[in-house]
Formats: sequence, structure tokens, C-alpha cells
Amino acid sequence: MDMSREHDGPSMALIVRKELHLSSGKIAVQCAHAAVSCALMAKKNEVRIMERWQASGARKICLEVEDLASLKSIMTQAKSAGLITYLVKDAGQTEVAAGTITVLGIGPGPRNSIDALVSDLKPY
Repeated sequence: MDMSREHDGPSMALIVRKELHLSSGKIAVQCAHAAVSCALMAKKNEVRIMERWQASGARKICLEVEDLASLKSIMTQAKSAGLITYLVKDAGQTEVAAGTITVLGIGPGPRNSIDALVSDLKPY
């Protein structure tokens, strides 16, 4: 996946832990939790970015990461870059134990900044 070229508009990345082997439905719901939570944070704290993100089509990309350590590493880098982040912790009522971290949401934020963190990840 080539994400090195110049990009316009903000983006959001939703990063799923591959080793959990979540069902498609579970992934959809967990990514929705991350996207909504990140958007609400942006609406409160980053109004201009939120407005630009919505006006440019609210770009999102769903990617996979091998394990929790990799997910946390990306989160640390995203926070250091000043990006909005949100970790989804499952309620434990279906496929995984309560408190299991399933998805990391990053953004909305500058697409180049997000792409720099996730360019080596595969689409989910």
C-alpha cells in the first residue's frame, strides 16, 4: 500500500488486533466504537480538523496489527505526534474477555501524519 504521496484533508485510522481473530461483525462494531469516540473527541477539542474531515468525506481506513504490543507502540507514537487516539476495550459479553483492547482509533488528523505511523500496516 503506497501512502507516501501527498494527501489532502484529514483522515482516521482504525487499527484492529489480528491475533484476536474477531468475527467480521465484532470488528465492525469495535471499529464503530473507535470512530465515534474519536469523532466526538475531535468535535470537542479539534473543531477545525473535525469540520475539514467531515467536509472532505470523513476518510477512514481499517488496518491490522499483529498484537497488543504493536498496537500500544503505534498509540504512543500517535499521542507523541499530538493526534487524537482512542482505545476500545471490549465489554466481554461475546467473543473476548471484558477489558480486552480490540481496536485503536487515530484521528481525525492530518493524513500525512497518520499515514507516517501506519504506512507499513496491511488493510484489514
